[in-house]
Amino acid sequence: MASNPSQKAAKRRRALLLYIPMTIFAAIFIFPLIFMFVSSLKPDAQILADVDNVRALLPVGDLSLDNYAGVFDRVPFWRFLFNSVLVTVLIVGLGLLVNSLAGFALSRMEWKGRKVLLTLIIATLIVPFETIAVPMVYWVSKLPTLVFEDGLLKYDFGWLNTYEVMIVPFIANAFSIFLFTQYFSTIPTSIDEAARIDGAGWFSIYWRVVVPLAGPAFATVAILTFLPAWNAYLWPLMVVQQESMRPVMVGMQYFFQLNTAWGEVMAYTSLITLPVLLVFLVFQRAFVSSIASSGVKG
Repeated sequence: MASNPSQKAAKRRRALLLYIPMTIFAAIFIFPLIFMFVSSLKPDAQILADVDNVRALLPVGDLSLDNYAGVFDRVPFWRFLFNSVLVTVLIVGLGLLVNSLAGFALSRMEWKGRKVLLTLIIATLIVPFETIAVPMVYWVSKLPTLVFEDGLLKYDFGWLNTYEVMIVPFIANAFSIFLFTQYFSTIPTSIDEAARIDGAGWFSIYWRVVVPLAGPAFATVAILTFLPAWNAYLWPLMVVQQESMRPVMVGMQYFFQLNTAWGEVMAYTSLITLPVLLVFLVFQRAFVSSIASSGVKG
């Protein structure tokens, strides 16, 4: 039976009440991105002249790619990009493995003290990174490492100015472990019992049974790990002094020396924002699915 006109009108009103505020919020969040991309095509004088009117959001006026050319002239952009991609990919990849294994052990294996350990892991979330940054710098400066020098592999101390110092401290993550633990808890344990009857060990259950069912959780953790790894600024600034080792966020300070080139700043931020947008677009469906289904169960 077809809906009567009053029911259709009520549905339209509910749809309007839902989509109007959603559209307003979307516009609020997208305006800075539009301003950034549009301003990256304008000279500094025009950016400052247009900033107080709607022309700041429109690609009008003297448009060119000169700011992007200026970015590549001012900084070794491709080197910075390579460093950030390498560090981020390794943090995300190793983090997915380590944190998911920890979440699996805490959610599906029975052993004494696992609830206490999970509580301690969650408690570390309240500790600000800034409070432990200086002690971490001291300890990583004392860690042993292997370096190539004059074609030879030599033993040395200190992780400063290395990729290890930007990667290893951030592989294990308390929130990622918690999220994996919560998501794995929603998968029936009867699957584990059936697999163990067939002779599967714990790692086989993890790899062959649980991981294929936890795609949304892996996508969510990948995004939540990718963003802070890509945006890291304070830690690399403290532990990396060689220009060839710096990531893209530290490269931002090059544009604020002496006179600020706002057009080049916008071009540089546009270039380093694109990877973030691409990653979110690729994983957005799985990300929303995980947030909707996992929850925070006790």
